[in-house]
Amino acid sequence: MAKKRRPLTPAYIFFYLLFLPDTWRILIGIIASVLLTPFVLKPEMEGSSQIVLFIMMAAIGYAVSGVPARWITGYWKKFFLGDKRH
Repeated sequence: MAKKRRPLTPAYIFFYLLFLPDTWRILIGIIASVLLTPFVLKPEMEGSSQIVLFIMMAAIGYAVSGVPARWITGYWKKFFLGDKRH
């Protein structure tokens, strides 16, 4: 017997993304890249090298934000779901 699937609603998508650690890792990576890349750029760097550096910094931010992303996700789960998690 097939398991019933939940309807795909905007609220379901919102909470799915809120409780997904990768959402926070991507967000932290982008924020870190925006904040830190200007300190690494050199005046002689052209547009393409700036883009590559931005992507590299975002990837490094994503890689190092695993634990903080799990903490953030745990906080939101506890905040919205309390101790009723499964």
